[in-house]
Amino acid sequence: MQVRSAVVTEADALAQLWFDGWQDAHAAILPATLRRLRTLENFKERLLRGLAEMHVVGPVGTPLGFCMLKEDEVHQLFVSAQARGTGVATALMSDAEARLAEKGVETAWLSCAIGNDRAARFYKKSGWHNTGEYLTQVETTTGPFNLELWRFEKRLATAAR
Repeated sequence: MQVRSAVVTEADALAQLWFDGWQDAHAAILPATLRRLRTLENFKERLLRGLAEMHVVGPVGTPLGFCMLKEDEVHQLFVSAQARGTGVATALMSDAEARLAEKGVETAWLSCAIGNDRAARFYKKSGWHNTGEYLTQVETTTGPFNLELWRFEKRLATAAR
């Protein structure tokens, strides 16, 4: 499965994938206020800011999934509903871990919405460890929004560096 860099011409398709995936995974478990702030336009704005750190699986314009890094964090990982269970998430996570290791990151981390059990199972299966809950401020169009999340960490292989 080929993982490639995202390109700006597919921003609309990637934003739609992110919006749909976020709604599917988070709409029932996160506060209604945050759901209202997570518009398609908001996802596209955030995506464009992080495009340089985003890798994708799937043809340009019809992505199956993406992963975005932010410093030492696997910042976003979303797979389209039709591609779940096909190995897309595993390919993206392996790529993300390798990219972080190449940057010299020894312990990577990621956030997971409390109650997103499907994602938590995938992270655990991929060797990540839930270190507990933490309070953070997520970015919204109206400013920071306080949210409790699970934090997962993984020590990366030094051989990749």
